[in-house]
Amino acid sequence: MNNLRVFVLGGLTSYRALFTWLSPWILIPTFLVSPLIQILLFAYVGRASGVGSDAFFLIGNAVLYTATPCLFAMSNTIGGERYQGTLPLLLASPARRIPLFLGRALPVILNGFFVALFGLVAGAFLLGVHLPTSSLAPLALVVAVATFSCTGLGLVTAALGLRVRETAVLANVVFGVLMIFAGVNVPLTSMPAWMASAAEWMPLTHGIAAARDVAGGRPLADTVPALAAEAGLGIVFTGIGLVMLAYFEHESRRRATLETA
Repeated sequence: MNNLRVFVLGGLTSYRALFTWLSPWILIPTFLVSPLIQILLFAYVGRASGVGSDAFFLIGNAVLYTATPCLFAMSNTIGGERYQGTLPLLLASPARRIPLFLGRALPVILNGFFVALFGLVAGAFLLGVHLPTSSLAPLALVVAVATFSCTGLGLVTAALGLRVRETAVLANVVFGVLMIFAGVNVPLTSMPAWMASAAEWMPLTHGIAAARDVAGGRPLADTVPALAAEAGLGIVFTGIGLVMLAYFEHESRRRATLETA
């Protein structure tokens, strides 16, 4: 029961704590305006160059924007605690680490899910892209799986927050890598073989492909392999993140470097 309390209430409290110093209005440009601008930018670039379709760029960029909360908010679980001077108190607590950090991921997953759905709905309206009604529920499931997977990667960047000075810069770099490699605006078939191979091991790649298939009318059952791969990557990255957190915490205690990068 105590672990469940840490998981649910600890995660919710940590997320709400962002707004003791961050105005909730920042959510509008960050989570609503920014995705739409990127969707429209690449859609119109695609139109001008005759490459892809509006739906291709809409889905790729909408799903990519799950990474904004998944990477930045998760990274802030460490960077924010260090900035506020509460990191030693957090790590000195007797709470078990798995529910402590996984609980912080839960609000992030919900946040990323709604950001992607907003981008899909609003982008489809502005671009005049028709998404079949039958594809909406499968699309929501695909987005949920992709968000979980990306949050696992965010946990890895959070762990690196015990070793790097600025987690926001790190999250921006990772976001850029996903944009280039995950098939967001360029099909994997048009990439060099080494890039396409690397993309197979990154979150969002399989989720974006599955979302495009579902939006194109393919049955959800046909996307099960892609969804399984996406969920599997999420589990792997979550495990790696938890192991890294434990290791870096141990090393920080041993070397007395908990509050230095």
